[in-house]
Amino acid sequence: MMDPWHTLRAFTQARIGQGSVGSAQRTESLIDFQLAHAEARDAVWKEWDCESFRSQVEKHWGPAIQVESKAETRTLYLKRPDLGRSLRHESLQGLQSSTAQGFDIALILSNGLSTTAVETHALPFLSVLKESLKGCGLSTSPIVLVPNGRVALSDEIGIALKSRVSLILIGERPGLSSADSLGAYLTIAPASGNTDAERNCLSNIREPDGLDYRTAADKICYLTLKGLRLGIGGVSLKDDSPDDP
Repeated sequence: MMDPWHTLRAFTQARIGQGSVGSAQRTESLIDFQLAHAEARDAVWKEWDCESFRSQVEKHWGPAIQVESKAETRTLYLKRPDLGRSLRHESLQGLQSSTAQGFDIALILSNGLSTTAVETHALPFLSVLKESLKGCGLSTSPIVLVPNGRVALSDEIGIALKSRVSLILIGERPGLSSADSLGAYLTIAPASGNTDAERNCLSNIREPDGLDYRTAADKICYLTLKGLRLGIGGVSLKDDSPDDP
């Protein structure tokens, strides 16, 4: 039986208008659900080939910095979120002794909870983002790559690199209609002990089904400049930039 909401499926990836066969779910929608569930699981468990990704980053933007969180394996990362929030001692020492310090923004990338998101969207988004930040007059550190990182890791990295702002691009927890969402978390004045209330988040960055790269990059620039000017961030920093016509 056709669901009266079926035509609305053209405007959303949400599971609406699925229809039914008698009192049962249609086979097509059941298989689609099972596929989406499998894709979400794969996105979470997939290992990130950081070395290969680093070579691609360096091909476009010069030397990158690869560090390690205390979550040495994917299983440990998922079972112990706290370990993904801290760097291994050797990695922290390497950043502290690095010459790549004093930039406006510590630019960080981690696969987080979706390796698929990073592999699909990180490079094209970085191209747009780097261009936008440069146009805003903001300097960025070499890109810091962190397998199995959590958002709070951006504070430790920002402090080590003596940056005014930390920006981490990270794979978001997959949903059943979006296994490839990339998130951007902005922290003005990174400091130990910051909570999520001190951060600004742009979620669901993924063309063509989510927030487009240009809009996300423009909002990051706007929030960064405003946050630095006012000395505030997180819930105190509002995005009141004009919407596109």
